This record gives sequence, C-alpha cells and structure tokens, in this order.
Amino acid sequence: MRSCDDIDEQALSYAEIKALCAGDPRIREKMDLDVQVAKLKVLRGDFQNQKYRLEDKLLKTFPEEIQKQKTRIAALQQDSQIAAAHPQDKENFCGMTIKGMVYDDKKAAGERLLLARQEMPNADMMLLGTYRGFELNIRFDSFKNEHQAVLRAELSYPVSLGDDARGNITRLDNAIDNFADRIADAENALQNLEQQKQAAEVEVAKPFAQEEELAEKSARLAELNALLNIDRDRSSSQDVPEESEETEAPATRPSVLAALVEKTNQPEPVKPFRSYYDKDSDAR
Repeated sequence: MRSCDDIDEQALSYAEIKALCAGDPRIREKMDLDVQVAKLKVLRGDFQNQKYRLEDKLLKTFPEEIQKQKTRIAALQQDSQIAAAHPQDKENFCGMTIKGMVYDDKKAAGERLLLARQEMPNADMMLLGTYRGFELNIRFDSFKNEHQAVLRAELSYPVSLGDDARGNITRLDNAIDNFADRIADAENALQNLEQQKQAAEVEVAKPFAQEEELAEKSARLAELNALLNIDRDRSSSQDVPEESEETEAPATRPSVLAALVEKTNQPEPVKPFRSYYDKDSDAR
C-alpha cells in the first residue's frame, strides 16, 4: 500500500507489483509521482476554492459593503448638519421637548427624562419628543440591561441613561457633537474596503503557481502508466497457453427448432374409423 497525508490509500496494480518485484526503477518513479501529483492537485484545489470565494466577494460582498458604507457616510453628513444647525450653548440650555412640554432648564429636563424612564409601559421604543433637532426616544435594551435615550434623524444614536439628571443631558450632547469622529471612522472603513477589493482583484488574476510543474509531472506519470500497461499486456499474453491444433471441437448441442420442423414434416399415422356401434360391441 502507498499513502499520503492528503490522499486516500490506494492498492498497487498487478503491473506495479510485478515491476516492483523485478526491481524496475520505473515503478518507484511512478509511486513518487503518484504522491507528488496528488499533493499538487490538492494544492490546486485549495487555490481554486480560495479564488472562487474571492470572486464571490468581488461580485457581491464588496459592492454591497462599499455601497452600505457610502450610504452611512451620506447619512452621517446630513445628521451633522442638523447638529450644527442646533448648537448647545454652554451657558444657556437650548431646551428639550418631552411629551409636548418644553423644558428650558437643564436640570428640569433631565429629571423629566428620568421620570419618563420609570413610566415606560414595556421594553418597546417610545417616542418622547425632540432635542436639538433630533427625535428623542426612550427604550430598554434587554441585552445590555439598561434604559437608553435614542436620538434619531437619518440614523439612530443610542445613549445610556444613568441616575444623574444633568449627566444624562451631557451624554446626549456628547453624542450629537461626535459626528466628526463618526464620519472619519466611516471614511476609513470605506477606504479599507476599497483596498481589500483591489487586493482581491489582484489575487483573482494570479494563476496557480505550480501549474507548469503539475502538467510536467502528470505527463510523465501518464507515460509511465502507459509503459507499465504495455508490460502487463505483454506478460498476460505470455501466460495464456496456446491452443492445440488437435483440440477437438466442442460437440454442438441439438437444435430444438430443427427437431420441431422435422416433426412437422413427418405425416401423422391414420387412425382406423370406429362408429358408435363398434363401441357397443366392445362393451358386450
């Protein structure tokens, strides 16, 4: 038996066993080539599978991800314009609207936000009002086990709510004032996607590095297989005994059809005519 890490075990053929026993150097070359060609085919299969995955990314994944990132950048830019149009004065609170009521005091707005957290009937998102041009919502995040205020425009921006009334307002302001960093991160992600796409295009265009070696060894292996097959045919023809000229021909079996035809051609014997009275006389 011969074995390889990447292929199944394979039994030697009659010609290989004969050549191996006879010390034919071609059989050892053939056995080495069997393993080498099998390993090269495995490597080529892995290369092709990786190439197919890259082609699938080039056709579907990269275009979708790049378009999604471009859409996100455009949405962030629009939301940043809303934030710029509703700045927060460090000295004077710009005001917050909660359930139709406008709160001009920062502490009062924060306390009303905490009260809205307690009034939530369930874990679904609930619309509260507006803040700095953004829609203000509240929800309970069961995964993080916390209440969140969610600012919404083109995109949603969740903010964790604590127990400090003023601190919650500060967290909302930080989320609104952080658009420059968000846009920069999104643009970097888009650039990385485009670079990955270009690298994938280069990899897809590359051929299998050992294709020429595989072709040469496969051709030599086919040549050795043909030579070993010739030796096997020649040895098998020598092992078959020649038929003697004096061998009697096997007896032919009688033909059933000929017997039926012969029987049909023979005349049937004429039976004597017997009447009804002859039957009565026999009975007496």
